[in-house]
Amino acid sequence: MLDLDKISNLVEWPTIRKNIEDLFYDALCYQKTEVPELQMRLHDEQEVCGVTRRLIVFNLTENELVHAWVFIPDGRDEVPAILCCHHESPMGKDEAAGIEDSSQLDFALHYAERGYITLAIDMPTVNRRQTGKHEPYDTQPFYKEHKKMSFAGKVLADHVRVLDMLAEIKRVDPTRVGVIGHGLGGFNALLLAACDDRIQACVSSCGFTRFAGDRYAGGWAGLENLSLLPKIQKCKDDDGQFPFDWEHILALAAPTPVQIITSTCNALHDKPKSCQKAVTSAAKIYKLLGASDAIDHFMHRDGHAMAPETLEVADEWFERWL
Repeated sequence: MLDLDKISNLVEWPTIRKNIEDLFYDALCYQKTEVPELQMRLHDEQEVCGVTRRLIVFNLTENELVHAWVFIPDGRDEVPAILCCHHESPMGKDEAAGIEDSSQLDFALHYAERGYITLAIDMPTVNRRQTGKHEPYDTQPFYKEHKKMSFAGKVLADHVRVLDMLAEIKRVDPTRVGVIGHGLGGFNALLLAACDDRIQACVSSCGFTRFAGDRYAGGWAGLENLSLLPKIQKCKDDDGQFPFDWEHILALAAPTPVQIITSTCNALHDKPKSCQKAVTSAAKIYKLLGASDAIDHFMHRDGHAMAPETLEVADEWFERWL
């Protein structure tokens, strides 16, 4: 595994970055492909808490439609947009919209009230995308249908398509687009920031722990039927040697501003303090790129939760960078 600490000058970085990117995409089983012309239709519209909430249906692929909550604040000027990735809740996008579950995770409503256009979709297997009688986050039926793609790769492809859709919404400033997520949503937010430079700011809360030493590497703690990255799971089961780790994913995101938030107490993940190692290593790449202040790590002791204090950290990050 490449040691980022040994990269001493910017000349080396483009070649090294390409090598990391190739390893990353191989583990994701992700390939950028042509997508059909975007088609959207309005399914419902309501005024909620002083903002407009729309239920939009649009095409991910030629054969797959998805519903999205879109929140639009009052006004006529262009404003920044934030993609809000839901955590490991069976309610999916409804949680981000403030319809179900924790009010602390209603990112789409929260940021719309603060003047951003926001959007949330369900991950595959969840809510409107739940498959038959299978439980949410059971990826067995997914892998029966998708032989050459990881579940994490599919979610990434969905979110890349969401960015296409955001660019078509009136009043969205396409040069100021962010992404936020907690838990599994934080995981997905980081993957998008690493792979799509249309993301101009990212906040990830409790989204990862380093693969090395993680009992659930490639999966997710508490969701035994969820396989995110089968190739990473195989590395863990074979010899515990990984082609890359989270510091490399963070380095791929550079110089995009990334706020990492982790809990050091009652955390969901194994060894949450390993996040600091990943951030410290990735920060050296940010420094080489002249963006030392564009990566930050906030630690708290509130467990696997998005407390008011941590939400303020996220708010300030978006205010600063978007």
